[in-house]
Amino acid sequence: MKREFDLIVFGATGFTGRLVAQYLLETHGVGGALTWAMAGRNPDKLAATRRDIGAPQALPLLQADASDPAALAALVSRAGAVLSTVGPYQLHGEPLVRACAQAGTDYVDLCGEPGWMARMIAQYDAPARASGARIVFSCGFDSIPFDLGVLFLQDEAVRRFGAPLTRVRGRVRVMKGTFSGGTIASALATIEAASRDPALARAMADPFALTPGFRGPAQPEGDSAAYDDAAQSWTAPFVMAAINTKNVHRTNALRGHPWGRDFVYDERILTGDGERGARRARALARNSRVQMALLGWGPTRELLRRFALPKPGQGPTPQQRESGRYEVAFIGDTEKGQRLRATVKGDRDPGYGSTSKLVAESALCLGTEIDRSMTGGGVWTAGAAMGMPLVRRLQERAGLSFVIED
Repeated sequence: MKREFDLIVFGATGFTGRLVAQYLLETHGVGGALTWAMAGRNPDKLAATRRDIGAPQALPLLQADASDPAALAALVSRAGAVLSTVGPYQLHGEPLVRACAQAGTDYVDLCGEPGWMARMIAQYDAPARASGARIVFSCGFDSIPFDLGVLFLQDEAVRRFGAPLTRVRGRVRVMKGTFSGGTIASALATIEAASRDPALARAMADPFALTPGFRGPAQPEGDSAAYDDAAQSWTAPFVMAAINTKNVHRTNALRGHPWGRDFVYDERILTGDGERGARRARALARNSRVQMALLGWGPTRELLRRFALPKPGQGPTPQQRESGRYEVAFIGDTEKGQRLRATVKGDRDPGYGSTSKLVAESALCLGTEIDRSMTGGGVWTAGAAMGMPLVRRLQERAGLSFVIED
């Protein structure tokens, strides 16, 4: 039976939640075929957000606190799907996931916190399967372009070669954008939790932390500068690889390992050829180690939080979002050595301008194009739950391009 709302945006007054609401308003309006609402804990802030984005009074505002189980249960019972931007998820996310898993309500978020995700998989995959809820994490820049980029490349490889690519490299060519306070808060919460919990620290370093019951082969080391013969470029560590690679391996596992149980995947930033590229790669690797050391020590982390890092609610300006972009190359090889390349491009800054479109279209794809005979209840990745229909939708609506490089 159809519920009152197709979609509820939970956390609509936050920086990213506001962008998602604005995108839905611009693309679907209010009172049309898509029934949607904004939700959060503060009714005054919700009303201000509705006014600020130019939405009419007819756009419903729903009050619920992330720490109030009864309010969350009532909220999710009214929706076919909930899109959550309330992070850090490890601090605020579990009650909403639990409510959706119990109510059979689809759930989509922007989580890039693998330790928390591993725990949610263990606790709520079975209840979600029983209720029919589809729980899909990481539907922003982490990890949609990477998860779907590998899927797109593999789909073409099977069509062209009749075999999957057993080795794929994700290589970031361009990434122009800035971080918001919400993203920084999630990163700091993860670092703090890992410093207290050795098991979480091990999970952060484990490429198969999100594939319970399966361990694949050793994966490439990603902490230092290295020359990549396949890309003909020096490369440096990529900060999002820790979450993206885990999601890609989970997609392969959830789909029944169509890319093989010995599939190898890594992500790095391209810095160019020659001595200049080598210097840049070494500098980025060194800076990455220094930053992690500073953030990993409590006193310096607190100083950076107070005086240097953006606060929650702060983020890039409209001009920064619109002038941003990204480009990721994927290079894959079959077991026989046949090679295939693809490029994924986004037309806005990765963290916010693009992410707000990615997560909105993921939620809409799940609700309107993927019925439960295609994808049943459980904890999924975008690639496993929606696959090529989402690739097509993002190209048509969200400013992404997926292109095979012949």
